[in-house]
Amino acid sequence: MFEIDNTLVSLDLIEKKFLCNLGACRGNCCVEGDSGAPLNDDECKILEDIFETIKPRLTTEGVAAVEQQGKWIVDRDGDLVTPLVNNGPCAYAVMDGNIVKCAIEMAWQAGEVDFQKPISCHLYPVRISKVGDYDAVNYEQIELCRDAVLKGNQLGVPVYKFLKGPLVRKYGQDWYNQLCEIAEEWKNQDKEE
Repeated sequence: MFEIDNTLVSLDLIEKKFLCNLGACRGNCCVEGDSGAPLNDDECKILEDIFETIKPRLTTEGVAAVEQQGKWIVDRDGDLVTPLVNNGPCAYAVMDGNIVKCAIEMAWQAGEVDFQKPISCHLYPVRISKVGDYDAVNYEQIELCRDAVLKGNQLGVPVYKFLKGPLVRKYGQDWYNQLCEIAEEWKNQDKEE
């Protein structure tokens, strides 16, 4: 791990390779798991504000889940998350052909809302947890993303480069520039050994 500002960043972001392969996983990160997508307080408010705009894009089951549970919920671990449909897919997940997509992001792409999607979804497979006053920024390698790892290895794309947009969205361009400098130093250190 290394420190940038108030974050502790796993070396896996530099060393591991990853390139999302929607054709292989079909967006099932929106379906699998035992809880909804993690949210922060601001995102809960945003979901309250944009729900009526995105509602027409949701499935009947997604609308029912939100109307029954709420636009966001507190899960059994005490975390703020998106609701699920029958303990399965995220209530905001929809099918686009044979690929699961985010209705929030689809509305954002259409210019209907200013919010792209929860940052936890945008950063996936990176997960952020609190360690004291720091954000621990870790890469979570899971079986579902096996093909993304293979594709990343084939094309030589490190996790931090694949996630440039979301990392900049979360921490800013200066933070990301520092990450790139550390990655370059790390790569050069490996060559010297």
